[in-house]
Amino acid sequence: MTITRRELLLCGAATALAGIAADGPARRTSMGVVIHSFPNRQAADRERKAPPLNDPLNFLEYCHKVGAGGVQLGIGRRDAEYVRKLRQRLEATGMYLEGSIALPRDKEDVDRFAAEVRTAKECGVTVLRCAMLSGRRYETFATAEAFREFAARSWQGLVLAEPVVARADVRLAVENHKDWLIFELLDMVKRISSKHVGVTVDTGNSIALLEDPMEVVDAYAPWAMSSHIKDMGVQEYEDGFLLSEVPLGEGFLDMKRIVATLRKARPEIRLNLEMITRDPLKIPCLTTGYWATLEKLPARQLAGALALVRKHAAKQPLPRVSGLTQEKKLEVEEENVRRCLEYAKAQLGV
Repeated sequence: MTITRRELLLCGAATALAGIAADGPARRTSMGVVIHSFPNRQAADRERKAPPLNDPLNFLEYCHKVGAGGVQLGIGRRDAEYVRKLRQRLEATGMYLEGSIALPRDKEDVDRFAAEVRTAKECGVTVLRCAMLSGRRYETFATAEAFREFAARSWQGLVLAEPVVARADVRLAVENHKDWLIFELLDMVKRISSKHVGVTVDTGNSIALLEDPMEVVDAYAPWAMSSHIKDMGVQEYEDGFLLSEVPLGEGFLDMKRIVATLRKARPEIRLNLEMITRDPLKIPCLTTGYWATLEKLPARQLAGALALVRKHAAKQPLPRVSGLTQEKKLEVEEENVRRCLEYAKAQLGV
């Protein structure tokens, strides 16, 4: 029976894999894909009660079919049989696996963290990415004191995590997740002073905190243990500027320079695509609330960020998915990832 494109897009993850498999895997790139590149697919799967894409085996198979070199996602705690199957598929596909993990919330949570680290190690993982804040600094905290309390908790989480990853001999890579300014994140990494703790360099996030994207890459590269590779589009709006992930090569970031910088500093680093298909984010840097936790940010940084936005403003409206049908969202999301991987092969030598 022939499966139509509509049926392929609307079915669950397992059916989608079967449909794609008929054509065989795409030509391989060494670039991996982060699970956060598929928020629309994951939402659709939850709605349909379909096999979840964020199951490591499902995601590995999906990314193998689209030609990725590896995956990064949460692994959790798994039994020996699941670990065996996952390692078997990694070996068969020649792909890599990086984990994503939450730091211990407190001493009582260390056992959970350690169990997830053990599982990741058993699966062959050598790098675990973590983010200390799930949201955005300027949206989450209304006062500087609230942010300082978060910073203290985050530091304690890192202190609790370091001995665990050191014993397991895996690396823990903290992401610049619209939470830390360069000097703040590097201060923690230097203070912990461990060969097992470094940075997941996200090439677009720190623009939201008015930091120059190339300065971010240059600063974090010596401590880079993982990466989220993305290109960005920007435009002004009344309260600041809009920030949007766009397919590699279609934004204003110098992707070749970024990749060269990361590889020169850390030749072993894996390049993980994070192409999030969504509406543009509003960065309200001209509002009072935005500055509640950024009292140490100099005014020249705001001027520099706005100048950068004006210089590189997208000529066309930034992409949006609100108003699209579920089918169309899934189609655009997959196509964006495929275009990025093709660009990585053709233009970045990845």
